[in-house]
Amino acid sequence: MSLIKALNGNTGIDHVLITVTGSQRDVHGEENTIELFTHGRSQVKNGVHYISYQETEISGMEGATTLLKIYTDHVILVRMGQVDQRQEFRIGERCLSSYVTPYGTIQMGVRTTSLTVTRTEDNKWVTGVHIKYELEIDGQWQSANTLNVVVQGDKKNGH
Repeated sequence: MSLIKALNGNTGIDHVLITVTGSQRDVHGEENTIELFTHGRSQVKNGVHYISYQETEISGMEGATTLLKIYTDHVILVRMGQVDQRQEFRIGERCLSSYVTPYGTIQMGVRTTSLTVTRTEDNKWVTGVHIKYELEIDGQWQSANTLNVVVQGDKKNGH
């Protein structure tokens, strides 16, 4: 059973509005930023916070589902569908992963330089994830990146 199906089968899932902003600055100093606004789901299970959402054509990964597993000291990003990826973000560590597309597999390395998780006042729900990291592909430095995920209650769905 996939992680998303397992989460969807549980109670206590909140429907949320998610804003994902990602930016990259390459070796020439050129910066590229994308922003995605979408509906998603948020759940806490066994002390781990899960946020899931569908990618769109804006991110270039339409048809993929992204799941963020948020721990106290690190974040794991899992993508399933059009692309498959499992990337860990741990401050000060180089984490390797494979990015699998219909066109082939890319070996990636990520060195996280900053990781901040914001929560509600009662510490129950994650309201944001902010990650700064260096990306390398096939062992070569590619870009300095930021990933900002902001999570809000979804008034349309009663939250």
